[in-house]
Amino acid sequence: QGQLVESGGGSVQPGGSLRLSCAASGLTLQNYGVGWFRQAPGKEREGVSCISAHDGSEYYVDSVKGRFTISRDNAKNTVYLQMNSLQPEDTAVYYCAAAYQAMCVMFWNLDFDSWGQGTQVTVSS
Repeated sequence: QGQLVESGGGSVQPGGSLRLSCAASGLTLQNYGVGWFRQAPGKEREGVSCISAHDGSEYYVDSVKGRFTISRDNAKNTVYLQMNSLQPEDTAVYYCAAAYQAMCVMFWNLDFDSWGQGTQVTVSS
């Protein structure tokens, strides 16, 4: 089974930006739908974005549309989440997950095979 490792989290002020990375080993991410999820203290895990296997179609939860962008670098076997105009409500632990040959329509219902350990994002002034 493959391994996913997130990085790029940190603390920023409102309006700031971060780029999260999800690096894979033991699996080829271009063959997987890759999702980003987040979980804030006391809240349920939420699907944030997903990029589909093969055609690379992108999906976003409404609250991040226009601010977050998901992308994939096949050469680096890495998926990114560029997060701009961050707000305090974006504060959470962010996780990436991979589902083999998955299309990301209704990605929050997908059965993801592999999960990373998470990276903390804190937005505060």
